[in-house]
Amino acid sequence: MEQLLLNPIKKVDGEINLPGSKSLSNRALLLAALAKGTTTLTNLLDSDDIRHMLNALKKLGVNYQLSADKKQCVVEGLGHAFNTQALGDLELFLGNAGTAMRPLCAALCLGQGEYTLTGEPRMFERPIGSLVDSLQQAGADVTYLQNENYPPLKIKGTGLKGGKITIDGSVSSQFLTAFLMAAPMASEDTSIEIVGELVSKPYIKITLQIMQDFGVEVDNVGGEYQVFNIKGGQTYQAAGQYLVEGDASSASYFLAAAAIGGGSIKVTGIGKKSVQGDIQFADALEAMGANIEWGDDYIKASKGELKAIDMDMNHIPDAAMTIAVAALFAEGTTKITNVYNWRVKETDRLYAMATELRKVGAEVVEGHDFIEVTAPAQIKHAEIDTYDDHRIAMCFSLVALSGTPVTINDPKCTSKTFPDYFEKLALVSL
Repeated sequence: MEQLLLNPIKKVDGEINLPGSKSLSNRALLLAALAKGTTTLTNLLDSDDIRHMLNALKKLGVNYQLSADKKQCVVEGLGHAFNTQALGDLELFLGNAGTAMRPLCAALCLGQGEYTLTGEPRMFERPIGSLVDSLQQAGADVTYLQNENYPPLKIKGTGLKGGKITIDGSVSSQFLTAFLMAAPMASEDTSIEIVGELVSKPYIKITLQIMQDFGVEVDNVGGEYQVFNIKGGQTYQAAGQYLVEGDASSASYFLAAAAIGGGSIKVTGIGKKSVQGDIQFADALEAMGANIEWGDDYIKASKGELKAIDMDMNHIPDAAMTIAVAALFAEGTTKITNVYNWRVKETDRLYAMATELRKVGAEVVEGHDFIEVTAPAQIKHAEIDTYDDHRIAMCFSLVALSGTPVTINDPKCTSKTFPDYFEKLALVSL
């Protein structure tokens, strides 16, 4: 197993231009593929998850040209649903990319063809039943190949009818995102009603905005994220030049590093006008005592005296992991609540974070949907297991700001969203 020893970092200082957002990159690629006309995507994320989407689109007959640095992609839209009947049963391997598996599952039901959606073993532990249930309500032909409610899946494209649909919103917002993106191409109008509390609502805001960018309006009834009405029989329209925002989740590590270690870090590519909910991470960091400055297309953080917070972080589940590590440097006990969906991410993140935080000396309480972290008097050197989870590797890099080294096991797992993360961290470390 490869290991990376991070020696103590005295402080950080500098500017980071963020890689493109994973959530926006994969949504934009799929809608550009289905749209009428040509879309040029810039600042596309170069990572494993995006590669899985691109490989799938190529198999599905979508023509695109990817630049040498893989950050620009010119997509020739089909102008209609996927039709691969002539190719027989297509197997699409999607790794552990939820942003590819869930939306493609819905989109493939729209057209004609037979598909097997598969991936890495962890993907077979990530639920998809709520999405499949809703697709079946709309007439889709989707079956489970191994365990009920989990990939791998067999899909026979028969078109979606639309109609009145219910979706369980309590496990993952990606189920609603997937159905929303497919719904305009259903044969009839669709009305989606959310059952339970919708988690990660800011990610639905991203979905509604990008659908609008590709020419489709969704009626979010009363702005309540409870009922959505979508006209059927529509075709997405190419977005022309489409700039992918920087990844707000990835910004969290650098902003936290400045808040912990001194100096200042300016991240560019996101700002107060960003569509991504994870920019609210900066508010949580400010509540802990960091100094935060906002611009239209940047956020800047500098050191403060960090104090513990008790906060519902359902709206920023990915970035909340960074708060859990920042708690190692805060006075008091930090409590992060309403994050059950950590358990169905790339790994069971509640278990993983609790386990690794204890290794460095923290006192941790792991609950069903919350975690409490109390900083130790002295942070200990530890080998951090990363569970093939990019965000665990990145957030535990911040332990090096304690004056104690930290060893990251399997550091290349960051290739899922940020392949050169450790190089970028080194550039701003003093």
